[in-house]
Amino acid sequence: MNLHRLTRRRLVQQLTAAAAGSALPAFAQTAQSPEPTSRKVKVNGIDMYVQIQGTGPAVLLCHGFPELHRSWRHQVKALAGQGFRVIAPDLRGYGQTDSPKPVASYTIVELVKDLTDLLDALGEKTCVIVGHDFGAVLAWNACLLQPERFRAVAALSVPYSQRGPEAPMAIFKRLIGNRFFYIDYFQSPGVAEAELDGDIAKALRAQYFSFSAEGEPRRRALAPAFRSAKFMDTLVDPGSVPAWIGEAEFAQYVADYKRNGFAGPLNWYRNLDKNWELMAKFEGAKIMQPALFIMGEKDPVRGQTQRNYERLPETVPNLKQSVILNNCGHWTQQEKSEEVSSLLAGFLKNL
Repeated sequence: MNLHRLTRRRLVQQLTAAAAGSALPAFAQTAQSPEPTSRKVKVNGIDMYVQIQGTGPAVLLCHGFPELHRSWRHQVKALAGQGFRVIAPDLRGYGQTDSPKPVASYTIVELVKDLTDLLDALGEKTCVIVGHDFGAVLAWNACLLQPERFRAVAALSVPYSQRGPEAPMAIFKRLIGNRFFYIDYFQSPGVAEAELDGDIAKALRAQYFSFSAEGEPRRRALAPAFRSAKFMDTLVDPGSVPAWIGEAEFAQYVADYKRNGFAGPLNWYRNLDKNWELMAKFEGAKIMQPALFIMGEKDPVRGQTQRNYERLPETVPNLKQSVILNNCGHWTQQEKSEEVSSLLAGFLKNL
């Protein structure tokens, strides 16, 4: 996500592959929906915080890193107004949901079980799953592990990557050499969280700006970082909050991250090799559910995942639409909230 120069795109594509738009009309609500309700639900041995709004077919929204259920605030209201029951949790380790300490508590199997237990607790047999960033990775894998529960999928920013024959971290280390790579930096427990927890507001602000369309030129202007660098060395802190999130909303993110810090969210990354082992029987598997894919034109993940993106018609044969949003960075559903809400509503209504 934070490799800087265009000349390095080929390397970045290799790294991410190893890990296994046009203008749109403004979105308009067509119905009034009940006000959102929030509560904690016991799932898979933890208390999960969840916001719910609307009635109708269930739509489960899975945020990414470093985000919260709040990242879907625009889509929760919009999709509820279109006749759907919208479910937006803080995922395991994030915000107001419990954050177990063991790294092993964050495998893909545990994360998917959280979701199926949540559906059970809410009386939903099936849902459409929508994910952004690592939430997209979770959504793709949920479709493989529990296809009877997840009847369709919409992924933002991260295209489906089939499991390969070699564990991802070994490939990363071989390819990056002495260069900085954020996933490599995140691996050692205690290191990244010590840096990020030291100033949570700055850590969040710098990531939200650096990986947005607005921040792309300044991020690209940074000198390439070596492996001895820290994560914040690869980011630009603008000193103010991006307009698409706003000061009041941003204050809520900071308050929620101060509850448990970054350790839980970072533990998702520390299970990449374990997840590769757990998903052995799915090597070469295709996603068979109806699918929608959305990515920002200026999302740094776009360069990292180009090969996987190009293969989507093959690896996701029931892909209904793939959209690149103009002048949009990584924070797709927030930077282009109306466009994303419109695309999701259209996809859901045509299932």
